[in-house]
Amino acid sequence: MAVSLKASKQGLEIVDQARKKKGWTKTSAKWSQPENTNTIISAASLKRFWRRIPIDRDTFIEICQRVNINNWQEIIDNSPTAQTDFRPEFYTYDYAWVGREKLVTELSDELRGSCRLLLILGLTGIGKTALAEKLADELQDWFGGDWKNKFRRANFDYEDKPTDFASVAARWLEEWRERLSPEEKKPELLLPKLLAYLHKHQVLVLIDSLERLLTGNEEDGWGDFADPWWEKFFLNFLSAESCRSRLIITSQDLPVKLVYSRYKTFLHHQILYGLEESEQVALFEATGLDASQESPDRTLLLRIGKAYKGHPLMLRVIIGEIFESFEGNVQAYWDTVSSNIEEVEKAIAEAEANAKKIIGADDDWQLHKLTQKVRLEVYAERLKTVFERLATQVRDAYILICAASVYRVPVQEEGWLMQLAGLVKRVEHQECSKERKEKALEELFNRFLVETSNNHNHKRLLGQHNLVRSVAIEYRNKLLQSLK
Repeated sequence: MAVSLKASKQGLEIVDQARKKKGWTKTSAKWSQPENTNTIISAASLKRFWRRIPIDRDTFIEICQRVNINNWQEIIDNSPTAQTDFRPEFYTYDYAWVGREKLVTELSDELRGSCRLLLILGLTGIGKTALAEKLADELQDWFGGDWKNKFRRANFDYEDKPTDFASVAARWLEEWRERLSPEEKKPELLLPKLLAYLHKHQVLVLIDSLERLLTGNEEDGWGDFADPWWEKFFLNFLSAESCRSRLIITSQDLPVKLVYSRYKTFLHHQILYGLEESEQVALFEATGLDASQESPDRTLLLRIGKAYKGHPLMLRVIIGEIFESFEGNVQAYWDTVSSNIEEVEKAIAEAEANAKKIIGADDDWQLHKLTQKVRLEVYAERLKTVFERLATQVRDAYILICAASVYRVPVQEEGWLMQLAGLVKRVEHQECSKERKEKALEELFNRFLVETSNNHNHKRLLGQHNLVRSVAIEYRNKLLQSLK
């Protein structure tokens, strides 16, 4: 059996101090650059190391030696469970987790109480999966810390994975050592068997990217389950008289049949937003950037954070680029991207100071294409998919988000619907009915592509996240170009 090691708490601090002396971040690309050895240090191994999860012995030693710690034996955790500890490979929750302390406490309490199913909702990249994984980590004691036997997950973020209920249910049951004959792998037989297991045993199940399971149409809206057995599973799970297990689900889209079901006592949904300024500072510090009050970099970093409204994925990508391409020099990075950030700052300031400047039909924001790394890791991988899925599934909602991108700041609902009517007339040469307007707006709300606030007269205002508007401007221009 391969030997696995993890650092003690004190040992981890020793390694942390050593890497700071070398000027490396905890995820620097320099960790993976071979130094007279064939041992490869993967990003996954680094994440596990910093979270004190056992990793391969040779990799553990290599990490220590890369920062000039040769007495690696002295930093090992030699407690009885150290080498047998099993934890899942979390995708996004890592050493740099910051903030959301109050929310984590509140949601943990919900799950320890009557809440059986927690829905974490919000814009792509806003931190839904990281929060779900953080909660799973916090709930270790609730399910006895037996990760191997009591924790399961399904990530539907990849097109090649089966999404039908029967395939997923059979996999879970078999991993829980439930014997299934080929005849039993039918959804009508798997459903009661899986429900019985979840009712009897205290397990935690994490389901990522539920939006991949949803379907619908222009007439009735989007939010139904493509496979009706998933709907039956969730509703039966919620309606049982008692249940020991818990489900944590992340989704970019609102699963209407769940949220508006009659079983609200056992269901809680949480919409997630970006990091607050203090949390942004904590993130910069946790990843090795100096955002202290005395640092000349603090103002620049906070301007970046504000432009992106604390969007966690975007900030992580930018931080990575600062280290990988600019050797940690924030000023050098700022000099490269400042024109795009300043354009956004100027446009918003003008709109807030002068009502005549709230429309910026000729704006050309590039927040979603700030650099090549941002284009590839955020726009191409995430935001482009969101917009193209919207264009395919709900054309009116797509036209609305493009039309509303002319507004630099939040405005009343009537302004959005007026812009939709104008663009529909240009695209389709016909009037846009009240029903069409209402359905389009409802769909944007269901996909968390609208931000709401109130003005001084207590009127609701609608706005777009700066990152969403940046993409919407581009797609609006494409729509208009197609008419020429």
